[in-house]
Amino acid sequence: MDIAVVGAGAAGLMASGLLANRGENVVCFDHNEKAGKKLYITGKGRCNFTNLCEPVEFLSNVVRGEKFLRSSIYNFTPQNCIDFFESLGLESKVERGNRAFPQSDKSSDVIKALERHCKEVKFKFGSKITSIYKNGEKFVIILDGEKLTFDRVILATGGVSYSATGSDGSGYRFAKAFGHTINELVPALCPIKIKGLKQLQGLSLKNVTLKGLIDGKKREFFGEMLFTDEGISGPIALTCSSYINRAKEVKLSLDLKPALDYEKLDARLLRDFDENKNKNISYVFKGLLPSSLVPVFAERVGIALDKKVNAISREERKRILETLKDFKLDYCGLYDINAGIVTSGGVELSEVNPKTFESKLVSGLYLIGEMLDVDALTGGFNLQIAFATAYSCAENM
Repeated sequence: MDIAVVGAGAAGLMASGLLANRGENVVCFDHNEKAGKKLYITGKGRCNFTNLCEPVEFLSNVVRGEKFLRSSIYNFTPQNCIDFFESLGLESKVERGNRAFPQSDKSSDVIKALERHCKEVKFKFGSKITSIYKNGEKFVIILDGEKLTFDRVILATGGVSYSATGSDGSGYRFAKAFGHTINELVPALCPIKIKGLKQLQGLSLKNVTLKGLIDGKKREFFGEMLFTDEGISGPIALTCSSYINRAKEVKLSLDLKPALDYEKLDARLLRDFDENKNKNISYVFKGLLPSSLVPVFAERVGIALDKKVNAISREERKRILETLKDFKLDYCGLYDINAGIVTSGGVELSEVNPKTFESKLVSGLYLIGEMLDVDALTGGFNLQIAFATAYSCAENM
């Protein structure tokens, strides 16, 4: 059987190798000059290739497509993924949060393992496919004016984020030409734009809670974040972005003291006030907040920094308390899709078989990886989805 795989990323390489090693004639196309270009920069060059947790826990970290992915994640589990790479000679290690990395901390070693896996695959690099169509039972690929025919086609071109790695969205164009619905493409796992806090650029906060009211539903994200030139980034902001990227109404705020409830925080404030009654309120604020946040916080609560603690009214203390627990953020959208770690949106899942990943509209056409309207949180989940969908596709073809 002649099989064309379009895209030499994580999903494309996994599927290509499995099919070629089974004896199929596989040609893998990519307009880049080499395989796995996006994999090189994954995990800051370390390549967090899966998350070693049980499938049920894994699926709880899927933002969209949890039900659709259930079969493939149980079919090719995170442990299966680690075993697969070890069989290719890649030593791995598991770090905080069950995140799996190559022992060497080099993403290039993951790519080398996948290249060994694909030793029987024919690659065509540096050439751009202009169209794909079906003629009877055969697929026709037009490449640099040349017509090539195949029995099966797998689209594994990835999303549109990180366009410098070759993610140009061509796979969506091919899928659409075959009649597939492409749901709106939006960034996931990306920084959030916030108005009016540019002066906080570079400030990092630990152990805070980012609170969201997202289309009327409350969500909270605890951990670290960073103020940027246009808004906020860091783990909790990136996670939050995946839940708000399709929302119509978003309200965000920070709980700067999540370890203390209102009552305990008020008791802390009263104690601080009593111990520093003859000092400026700035002294108390500096004991509660990073110094660069103090002037912004004081302006927010409407209290001059040189005001004496013993002159602070009950109403002002209440404002301090409420602002510490609910520091409002003026949300104004997400960064450009190119800033997203992954693309959210893509091929409508109801049009794809979740066990085989064959199109329900066109027999012999398969769609895998980031092209599908699925996305998950950071920590190796998205790469595992790429590998698992590719594995199930190849196994069931």
